[in-house]
Amino acid sequence: MDLFWVLYSTLTVCMAINMEATGSHSLFTCEPITLRMCQGLSYNTTFMPNLLNHYDQQTAALAMEPFHPMVNLECSTEIRPFLCALYAPVCTEYGRVTLPCRRLCQHAKSDCYKLMDMFGVTWPDEMDCSRFPDCDESYPRAIDLLPSRDETEESPSSVQRDYGFWCPRELKIEPDLGYSFMGVRDCSPPCPNMYFRKDELIFARYFIGVVSIVCLSATLFTFLTFLIDVGRFRYPERPIIFYAVCYMMVSLVFFLGFLLEDRVSCNAASPGRFRASTITQGSHNKACTLLFMTLYFFTMAGSVWWVILTITWFLAAVPKWGSEAIEKKALLFHAVAWGIPGALTITLMAMNKIEGDSISGVCFVGLYDLMALRWFLLVPLALDVVVGVVLLLAGIAALNRVRMEIPLEKENQDKLVKFMIRIGVFSVLYLVPLLTVIGCYLYEQSHRSVWETTWVQERCREYHIPCPFKVEQTSRPDIALFLIKYLMMLVVGIPSVFWVGSKKTCFEWASFFNGHRRKDTAVHESRQVLQEPDFTQLLLRDPNTPVVRKSRGTSTQGTSTHASSTHLAMLDEPPSASTSRAGSMRSKSSSFHGSLHRSRDGRYTACSYRGVEERTLRLDDPLQHCGVNRLNSHSRHGSLQRLESKSRHSSVRDLTITAQAIQSSPGNGIHRVVGEDATMA
Repeated sequence: MDLFWVLYSTLTVCMAINMEATGSHSLFTCEPITLRMCQGLSYNTTFMPNLLNHYDQQTAALAMEPFHPMVNLECSTEIRPFLCALYAPVCTEYGRVTLPCRRLCQHAKSDCYKLMDMFGVTWPDEMDCSRFPDCDESYPRAIDLLPSRDETEESPSSVQRDYGFWCPRELKIEPDLGYSFMGVRDCSPPCPNMYFRKDELIFARYFIGVVSIVCLSATLFTFLTFLIDVGRFRYPERPIIFYAVCYMMVSLVFFLGFLLEDRVSCNAASPGRFRASTITQGSHNKACTLLFMTLYFFTMAGSVWWVILTITWFLAAVPKWGSEAIEKKALLFHAVAWGIPGALTITLMAMNKIEGDSISGVCFVGLYDLMALRWFLLVPLALDVVVGVVLLLAGIAALNRVRMEIPLEKENQDKLVKFMIRIGVFSVLYLVPLLTVIGCYLYEQSHRSVWETTWVQERCREYHIPCPFKVEQTSRPDIALFLIKYLMMLVVGIPSVFWVGSKKTCFEWASFFNGHRRKDTAVHESRQVLQEPDFTQLLLRDPNTPVVRKSRGTSTQGTSTHASSTHLAMLDEPPSASTSRAGSMRSKSSSFHGSLHRSRDGRYTACSYRGVEERTLRLDDPLQHCGVNRLNSHSRHGSLQRLESKSRHSSVRDLTITAQAIQSSPGNGIHRVVGEDATMA
């Protein structure tokens, strides 16, 4: 019968008293009664937190103050025992919990109801008499004061009760701020970090500060290199620049956190109100909100730009899109890269999921909230990795298939291999840190509950809260785990330096510091902008097909070129073929009359040529505005195009020399052909 009564009382407590339990804590300890109203009873020990969710006797005393007039005026002999049964219940060493009888509650309420109405005191809902067991005994009952019959068989630690986590008074926060800690509202984690010692936190702060400076310098160098020569980095490699900008901002935020220490990530202590320093949560702290917005937005944007980089590589390698075709999708790329992180950032702010990080001094998400960690960090990062790796492997497989199946010149073979190696190295340098960060997040979210239980067990007596219940495993996190996480979050932006690092970059920086801008005077004066052929087209072309260089639509004396570009054929001829080159010009020059335009005085002028040989004929044309004088004087209305006979980088002078050699050779017939064509026209 006694055992049945204990079980019934325990069940009644669970049903009647509103307790916020997380299912992981509990063994309370008895303590002497310090409440003046409850001293002198038949028992002198109680336990906290009590049955009305008061975590210490001082809080219980404040809650009992409205009933002091009723107790002092002795409106009922039952009012004092009944109030003490709830605010300072009897405690036994073995955790038995009993509630006062319903008759005791009814007598106290009926006797003091009129006096309570006179003083304006209402009977609390949690003291509703229907919630107590139906019995008619005084409190405490005799069974409550008897020692347990199993006392000699069980140790005090073997009988426990699950109370859940109770927020200590020092960590309580105002209700309107929306704080939450370990499932308890209006509660915040302690600051500094509750897992590590002070010396560990100092070392971690300086470590993060140094790494952030290194990453900031590397990504800033990449961005400045891009600004020196904007046209150098075109699609498909342009997303690397935006990727570097994102992680430059991430490094900057961590560096600011190093300078600010915990002034933003933590709330200041308030000793007068018994409040300790706690972690900042929510958007009420403007500086913390700004740091969170910048850090989370650019972290997600950096991962999205890496996915876009793999998409552009895929488009260049598999469908063989050119640079211009990919660049037409730039607006869509920017909308996705900045829109998705922006939407996630706004969502987190609306959900009030911002949390201060007392280790790094910044504000982020998922530091204490496991749901936010899973859905706003793990899921987006894992999705970016999967999509990026699939596209990257598809692109590399396509390039490798081209290398194996299509015969390329040795120079292009080497370029293709180097390009594949660069893609592979860059991807490894990005994926290894990112996968490490994801692994740290997974390990952290799987061990977070054990770490919190260990912390409560170590601090429960200091905070006067229930100690953990049935602790089967205790563990504390290693500071090295967090250092690796922060290191990989920062170094993931450094691979951009390896992509821009080359001799060309060194020459550009040397020219920049010497005050010289890299210009081509002839190109500048003739307003002719030559583009290198698309890299993919250069690698995938057949050795017998000409390489095409593109011009950005210049005009010459009212005669415009193609709407988008003018194609100049560069024939990769061996030296032995140069002897037959002059002979082939005679037959090709027959189309010369098709490119003549009639001027106002009735004369025909040749202003448009389509072949290398026809351009050679232009050097001997007696009409000076289309001849050598135009190339030598660099007229504003002439279109200067640089050609090569043996290499792609020879100048116009080589072409002039070739023309002079052909002109001086016997039997070339260039003047005769030009005269005949003019007569026929």
